[in-house]
Amino acid sequence: SQQLNFFINQYQSGNGVQISSLELELLQETCFIEPCLKPMEVSISKLDEHVKTAFGSSWKEVLCEKRLQKGRIDPGNPAVIVISSSALRALELLRDLRSLTKDCHAAKLFSKHMKIEEQKSTLKNRVNIACGTPSRIKKLIDMELLGLSRLTLIVIDMNIDIKGYSLFTLKQISEDFWDLYRSYFHQLLLDGKLRFSLYGPLPLN
Repeated sequence: SQQLNFFINQYQSGNGVQISSLELELLQETCFIEPCLKPMEVSISKLDEHVKTAFGSSWKEVLCEKRLQKGRIDPGNPAVIVISSSALRALELLRDLRSLTKDCHAAKLFSKHMKIEEQKSTLKNRVNIACGTPSRIKKLIDMELLGLSRLTLIVIDMNIDIKGYSLFTLKQISEDFWDLYRSYFHQLLLDGKLRFSLYGPLPLN
């Protein structure tokens, strides 16, 4: 699939590595949720619809319920993490998710105007959806405040900012993302426990 090929190319160039044939086999197309749009197409389904589709008939239970369930749904363990290149963009994406986060609020995982203490307090509750920037997401996982036991979907925002940069082309953000990916997501993806989705138009080249 286009998403898979794009992601593998980014992974290899971003990390200066060649992916092994075994890993390539494990990274099946099922790891990537089909995009809601064709390359460079302008119209895009809203993020809430995109995420709902990924969870099929169980979306309401997984994404909207707010009760904890001991041993099954622990605090601070989202089902979805949306990764963006900036705090501002994360807020835009959270607005798109509002229909899913009325009862169980989304966790804002970025550093701009947000202290770790505030995030710690949010993550003491049930969290279904989290959205933020790579460095803060990694820091919160490192600190064991953000858990991955329920995580089944990572959405990577492909938005291009006003200067023409995206998460994969902004040097520092890209480095932070690959650091997070290698540390916590690569193995889950290979094990088939996690699916990725690239949200937005893929570059044609």
